[in-house]
Amino acid sequence: MTTLESIVKGSEFFFGCYSIVYILVYIILAISSFNEIKKYYINKFFLHKDVIIKSNNALGVSIVAPAYNEGLTIISNVKSLLSQEYPKFEVVIVNDGSTDDTLEKLISEFELVKVDFFYIEKIKTEPVRGHYRSTNPIYNKLLIVDKENGKSKADASNAGINSTKYSLFICTDVDCILRRDTIAMLVKPFLESDKKVIAAGAALRISNSCTFKEGMLYKSHYPNNFFAGFQELEYIRSFIFGRMAWSKLNGLLLVSGGLGIFDKDTVIAVGGYWNKSLGEDLELITRMRKYMHEQKKEFEIKYIPESLCWTEVPDNKEVFLRQRVRWARGLIQTLFLHRKLFFNPKYKNTGMIVFPYYVFCEFIVPVLEVIGLIFIFLNMYFFGINLPFLVTIAISVYCFYVLITLSSIFLDQMIHKQYSNLKEVGRLIIMVFIEPIVYHPLNVYASLKGYVHFLLKKEKKWGEMSRKGFKTAN
Repeated sequence: MTTLESIVKGSEFFFGCYSIVYILVYIILAISSFNEIKKYYINKFFLHKDVIIKSNNALGVSIVAPAYNEGLTIISNVKSLLSQEYPKFEVVIVNDGSTDDTLEKLISEFELVKVDFFYIEKIKTEPVRGHYRSTNPIYNKLLIVDKENGKSKADASNAGINSTKYSLFICTDVDCILRRDTIAMLVKPFLESDKKVIAAGAALRISNSCTFKEGMLYKSHYPNNFFAGFQELEYIRSFIFGRMAWSKLNGLLLVSGGLGIFDKDTVIAVGGYWNKSLGEDLELITRMRKYMHEQKKEFEIKYIPESLCWTEVPDNKEVFLRQRVRWARGLIQTLFLHRKLFFNPKYKNTGMIVFPYYVFCEFIVPVLEVIGLIFIFLNMYFFGINLPFLVTIAISVYCFYVLITLSSIFLDQMIHKQYSNLKEVGRLIIMVFIEPIVYHPLNVYASLKGYVHFLLKKEKKWGEMSRKGFKTAN
């Protein structure tokens, strides 16, 4: 047997074993998620949200939302954030050096005046030019922070954190639509847990094609757009299965930048968001976990399997690929920066389970897929392909991928009944069978491109996503 033939045959064994382990890992996560979701809904009303909303001793929460050139939608978005059903909160909008009329519209609509503000820069940011409050008591929960552009959401978020007055803050995007009970739902883990909760997240949904009324969801629809439709599948799968399983294991390494609540003291202790990161949400949680382990403090990061936030996603190839390249680059950047966590028992489950999972089941998978294809072609060209082996592996992975997604959709429909009619559910199911063949390769390409950009140290760019805004009901 030649050296090349040995390598090719060995690769068949490796990829076969890897596929089996990969499938087993996801089966364990799926079962764990199902049990945890069931447990969540059984215990959901032990501490009802209405009790929290009506409490005189509610925890104070600040909503931090950076805004850059959001003049078209800024007024309706801010009013939506102000409509939270919670007794003790504030909304901190950070105007990150907008070049359009964002600040002017805010000043005019909310009757703002510049005020003397005791600002302490606990996290270093680009200079803050001033703070604004409303002269109208209706908007007494609103604070506007005007700062010079920091070229990243992280820098704007840090300025907002510096300006908050409460011990918990929610980080979101100014264009996100939050359910009116979002604060009450996100605060629950901080009240229920025996350990120190340092962060919590919840499910996000895609707003493309949905209609909204008075800043709230009116009708939910499955997106008509090609890219948005496939992203809906991704969101359902990741938020229903992935996040809930890791929450049970206290292994969440990611709280989505679209919606997350954080313990402010812990965030400040680790230095806030890193403004050079291209995956600032992943990197912050990794740093927070690392800090808590080093301080030898018990902690939890929780996840709520309910849709509390709607956000617009890219609906064209250019913007979609730019976003996914940035995400991939942010992943490898974070893993490389915190590589000392890798199988390091000092960091307990973060070092021994969570971090290795992200290396072997998130980062390396796109690379292995391409290498696997290369070996298949080598085998075909030099030795004649082992067709039964190839077909078995391909069908097994495809069926498993489809099964996990279908199970996620089934659970999502049972719990949330998200869509307006069965026709939309049918379209969603059809897309499940197409996704691995049509959409998945685009994600692999974007991931590899992100990795290459990181290795070549190409200039870091966040890029802008052109938004179409929310459809409103009459």
